[in-house]
Amino acid sequence: MGFFRRKTTVSSPVSWKITQKCLDLIFESSKSNYPMEFGALLRVDRVEKNMIIEVVLLPGTVSGDSHAIFHLHMLPIDYSIVGTVHSHPSSIARPSDADLDLFNHFGKIHLIIGVTQYGDISWQAYDYAGREAVVEVV
Repeated sequence: MGFFRRKTTVSSPVSWKITQKCLDLIFESSKSNYPMEFGALLRVDRVEKNMIIEVVLLPGTVSGDSHAIFHLHMLPIDYSIVGTVHSHPSSIARPSDADLDLFNHFGKIHLIIGVTQYGDISWQAYDYAGREAVVEVV
């Protein structure tokens, strides 16, 4: 019975971009929330659907020293929201098992921001499967 099988076709990767202004906001929000995690959603331009232009703060998001919990039931009906961003106060911008589970269930692109106590920033983007992705800063 092939009716209910999930299609496993691989689509061509999207060439993601993010505005410098949006990335600066993410960095500053991550630094100001340190040593707690910062978490938000990513919104793209409605015309240029691969250009991340804005962060969306989700009501009820809980930040802790090792977690950011999104209440996805508070998500607005907005098809321009394409993924998540959150910081790691450990400065390691690699996804945890919980991150990978979120990536797999919600969104197409995800950013992890590594923040140190000295305010240094590193960041990495990942797709829904947890594979590293390239995001061009414009």
